[in-house]
Amino acid sequence: MPTILRENGYRIGFYSSEPDEPVHVHVQKAGSEAKFWLAPVQLSSFEPSARLPKAHVELE
Repeated sequence: MPTILRENGYRIGFYSSEPDEPVHVHVQKAGSEAKFWLAPVQLSSFEPSARLPKAHVELE
């Protein structure tokens, strides 16, 4: 997965081979991962972690 941004321990990237889904990014930190739709910014899925909800605020 290409990384488009690294900030505050978060790795944000995307897969180019997901054409059947709305535009989104994957956010990883400390072994956890979440997927956010971008229009509007909305959590799509996540592997539970106390650290990832803050990622939603930072994406907006």
